[in-house]
Amino acid sequence: MKFFVTGGAGFIGSNFIRHLLSLGHDYSVVNFDKLTYAGNLANLEPVASNPNYRFVKGDICDARSAGQAMDGCDVVVHFAAESHVDRSIYEPAPVIETNVTGTFVLLQVARKLNVRRFIHISTDEVYGDLPPEVAADESFPIQPNSPYSASKAGADLLVRSFVRTYHFPAIITRSSNNYGPYQFPEKFLPLMITNAFEDKSLPVYGDGLQQRDWLHVEDNCRALMSVVERGRIGEIYNIGGLDVLDNLSMVRRLLKLMEKSESLITFVTDRPGHDRRYALDSSKITRELGWRPLIRLEDGLRQTVEWYRSNADWVAAVRGGEYRKYYENFYENRDSSLHAITGTGQG
Repeated sequence: MKFFVTGGAGFIGSNFIRHLLSLGHDYSVVNFDKLTYAGNLANLEPVASNPNYRFVKGDICDARSAGQAMDGCDVVVHFAAESHVDRSIYEPAPVIETNVTGTFVLLQVARKLNVRRFIHISTDEVYGDLPPEVAADESFPIQPNSPYSASKAGADLLVRSFVRTYHFPAIITRSSNNYGPYQFPEKFLPLMITNAFEDKSLPVYGDGLQQRDWLHVEDNCRALMSVVERGRIGEIYNIGGLDVLDNLSMVRRLLKLMEKSESLITFVTDRPGHDRRYALDSSKITRELGWRPLIRLEDGLRQTVEWYRSNADWVAAVRGGEYRKYYENFYENRDSSLHAITGTGQG
């Protein structure tokens, strides 16, 4: 079976490719990635020489190059996206272009090439801000509150329309917050871990009581393979870690694990429109496909901290250039940047 993976040089995509090639089946992979700031071929070094792996640099918005690379593939797994909420607030246009237009282009190309399965990777953020004690199942209304989550919801609806109108063989997955190795350090957990290693301040948004559901990326990869192999066409599958924790508690847990002082915690101006709570009901994928998360949060965090500790060269390489510019804008000059873009903050 030949896979076409978009965004395979990113965090979840690269973990998925490594997982797929480790299974020992007759699988081959075409990794199609534009290599924007978060795409990193160093993530694929463990499989770079594998004869069943091929990298093609390309843009999902370019139908010609996507079609040439996808030709002959059986399954599309579509990870490629602009995925950072803050970046979507500051510059929404690239998010809409990649996440909505790019998905539309891929759907058109995959339909023309008669692929057997198209797995669209979405997010729990499309369900929006949930009230206490509520967990969203797949029938829960989508209520996105950021340009990023709105773009993903729009892409989800495009996929749904192709299934209904063209009988296109697509499935949507919506996972909770992934964590684990090779995650670009603009995201919450690797930012906290890498800053703590250097005894730098840990910027926590607002009061830090926003709740998130945490899922180890390896558990997500196993879930995605279950969907590829046994998922029902036209369905949506939530993939949650069943570990809902507020951000401040997560930071404190990390600091205790790393034997660092809580004095590193610094509260910064909150994100505009910040959702307070995400939580997923994942009983459908457990009931239908037999998947459940296996990695406990305590164990996963320990493994993740150790990975970043043992891969200092990787961390140093990705924290230069674009990341440094991002960090200055989003944290060192946070209030002025927020004010300039949204009219909020202290400016």
